[in-house]
Amino acid sequence: MRFIFRTSYERDIRLFRDRTTMGLYMALGLLLLALPWLLGEYYLSQASFIAIYAIVGLGLMLLSGFTGQISLGHAAFLAVGAYTEAWLSTRGIPFLISLPLAIAASAFAGLMVGLPALRLKGIYLAIATLAFGFIIEVSLQQWESVTGGSMGLTLDPIILLGMPLDSETHFYYLALALAGLTLLLLRNLLRSPTGRAFVAIRDSEISARSMGIGLAKFKTLAFVISSAITGLAGALYAHKLQFISPEQFGVFVSIELLMIIVIGGMGSLHGAFLGAVFMTVLPELIAILRDHLPTSLAYQPGLQPTIFGAVLIAFVLFEPAGIYGRWVKVRTYFQLFPLYRKGLLKREKSYVKSDRLS
Repeated sequence: MRFIFRTSYERDIRLFRDRTTMGLYMALGLLLLALPWLLGEYYLSQASFIAIYAIVGLGLMLLSGFTGQISLGHAAFLAVGAYTEAWLSTRGIPFLISLPLAIAASAFAGLMVGLPALRLKGIYLAIATLAFGFIIEVSLQQWESVTGGSMGLTLDPIILLGMPLDSETHFYYLALALAGLTLLLLRNLLRSPTGRAFVAIRDSEISARSMGIGLAKFKTLAFVISSAITGLAGALYAHKLQFISPEQFGVFVSIELLMIIVIGGMGSLHGAFLGAVFMTVLPELIAILRDHLPTSLAYQPGLQPTIFGAVLIAFVLFEPAGIYGRWVKVRTYFQLFPLYRKGLLKREKSYVKSDRLS
């Protein structure tokens, strides 16, 4: 067995638990850098999508997993970032300028949602964000002079410092770098007093208020940061597809984004990446499954949403901690073997009496 004792506050907020963990992350980083030489063009393109979805997952994880604010309209923030980037790039604005503006536009949209939703929580907040998603989708369809309506907008490849990123390898490295930078920023944010305030609000708003944490300030800040990160992913998503239309940002996309953090593991930055991998691989598995189903069933238009819903229900019922939660259980079992106790990591719901009455 191997135990790590935290004997100081500096050790508690350390970026890596120990040197072994740091070595494993470095090995993983080297593997990711070598992927263009290990994978074909198609699978490298899928890896780029994983990086983009991981950025979205990180943003949504901050809002829902660490602050406890449910959002069913995060596709709207993705759309704001994508359309802002598309509109600016088609007018010749350099990527180094258009990308921060796309992030700022999404952050402003998050502020507009976060302020009115301060008094909402639970299912009411979810309904409010869902309504915002519908408003953005309809606005994109009707504002044809800017968004192109149903005809959509076409983008050119990214030109970064005079070099066009017109190959899968170049775009993969850009998406990977931005995903790694986002992960590092969030990891440091969660170690700061602001991040600990987010977690306190998630655990108990009443307790957080009693400790002097301003709920309005930090809830709004969580929405702004989450939407800004999602806007970053939206800008990359637009350049990756090189064509965007309002149909790509519907309510089903918001459900898919929520599935990333639920399946990956709520309350874990690792879960955002694991969920992104799962949600990228699942459509490929469904495509393979179609070849083994009867024709009358294989090409039903509702097959993929049905499978997505079944997978989500299965995780909620049988593995609520997600993929990362299962990995933690397996790792703990081997670390404590043969002293592992059955039911050691069983989740128990406990509520403060004041929370039940609020």
